[in-house]
Amino acid sequence: MTSGIQVSMECNDIFEQIHKFKQHRYVILAIKEESEISIEIVGRRDAGYDDFLVDLRKGGPEQCRYAVYDYAYHHQCQGTSSTSLKERIFMMLWCPMQAKIKDKMLYSTSFAALKQQLIGVHKYIQATELDEASRECVEKQLRVLDRN
Repeated sequence: MTSGIQVSMECNDIFEQIHKFKQHRYVILAIKEESEISIEIVGRRDAGYDDFLVDLRKGGPEQCRYAVYDYAYHHQCQGTSSTSLKERIFMMLWCPMQAKIKDKMLYSTSFAALKQQLIGVHKYIQATELDEASRECVEKQLRVLDRN
């Protein structure tokens, strides 16, 4: 099932700036006028995860959003004492429980189009509550990708 929603060229450009050039920490995307996914907020490179969660919910408690985040964390390989910095890009579909059913369906069906456009994402996460979008929950899902 497809929604017919298009991904704006600006979304591809900002994703490249995050993925390849490390110019921004995250981007919040929204469907505008039920026709196009476009940029809503761009997070500075020095922005923290708490800033991201605030920006993700800026539209209000009933608003769905997409987000792309370049997440950095330290990983310690098994049997060693040294750690290395890992950077993983995740894409989140934020559909809060209070959102209207129509909006949830529109965002869910359009998620596939966004996935196809933005190549290089390591993990796709769907969150309906703040706990599912928390740093701890997201990092746990990203660490599953690590080799020991």
